[in-house]
Amino acid sequence: MWRDNLNRFGLIALATDLTIEADATRLLPDDARLHVTRIAFDNPTTEENLRNTGPRLRAAAALLVPDVELKGIAFGCTSASAVLGDGVQHAIGDRAPIATPMAAAMRGFTAMGIDRIALMTPYLHATTDLVGDHFEEHGFKVVARHSMNYADDRDMALLPADEIVNFAVEANHPDAEALFISCTALPAVSLIDRIEQRLGKPVVSSNLALFWSMLDVAQIPASGPGRLFEVRTW
Repeated sequence: MWRDNLNRFGLIALATDLTIEADATRLLPDDARLHVTRIAFDNPTTEENLRNTGPRLRAAAALLVPDVELKGIAFGCTSASAVLGDGVQHAIGDRAPIATPMAAAMRGFTAMGIDRIALMTPYLHATTDLVGDHFEEHGFKVVARHSMNYADDRDMALLPADEIVNFAVEANHPDAEALFISCTALPAVSLIDRIEQRLGKPVVSSNLALFWSMLDVAQIPASGPGRLFEVRTW
């Protein structure tokens, strides 16, 4: 296994994701390097199309700088990770710790002592329920679910900042301890501080959770927006 002094991570992204690499650049520290491969994805974001990502993961993971040590491997799709569950780990294998947006978000909420969340997504309503139901199956209470009702993740990636912020405020619920903004394609990381100021509670997006979790598991200190990046579990 080849090693150097850099902290190297792998990412399996959807072919259609326009956002995740830019968010990674914003969140990873200077001594980290991200190596990306992509898998085919067929819009719209239906359960069937999300489930079809599973058989594509193993071959994609094998293309991530073979024989180079990785501190973690991320699968960059929130709704697919809800549908596939533990199947993501089984498909990718045990070369490095595996992170998905769903597992990372639950890890982050647990670390912050949060179990009641409001859910905001850019998805169709049925896809939103896949994510919300996954949270509830793992012991979290989803007190509100709000969908922007887009079918194509490329449209989600091009939403203007004010529309995302305003919908996040609408998606909040007084009983929620935090807001989760789902979808790795949604450009929400740069808006986290702005939304937290509006809501007065933690706001976690898919990409924020994903890269926080990979860094935290690897015990690599890093700074980022929002309350989650203030949390360490080590």
